[in-house]
Amino acid sequence: MMIAVAWICGVLLSVAAALAIVRIARGPSILERVLALDVLLMIVAAALCVDMAVNKHTNNLVFVVAACVIGFIGSVTVSRYVTDRRNS
Repeated sequence: MMIAVAWICGVLLSVAAALAIVRIARGPSILERVLALDVLLMIVAAALCVDMAVNKHTNNLVFVVAACVIGFIGSVTVSRYVTDRRNS
């Protein structure tokens, strides 16, 4: 049963990653591209979490936390940069 759930999660995460990559390539604005990159980073973190659940270990937990922090800081930095640029 766990293998079937892992395959379903893998397929769904792969489709989501492909759609995020399409949005990165076709995004009309920089904010949409940054948001798509953030989504792609969270998809990678989710894939690491699925791997940890299937293999019953926590070896990738540091990478998941680092990906979440980097995604948050990157999104905030770009949004502040774009906001400052629009106000000047």
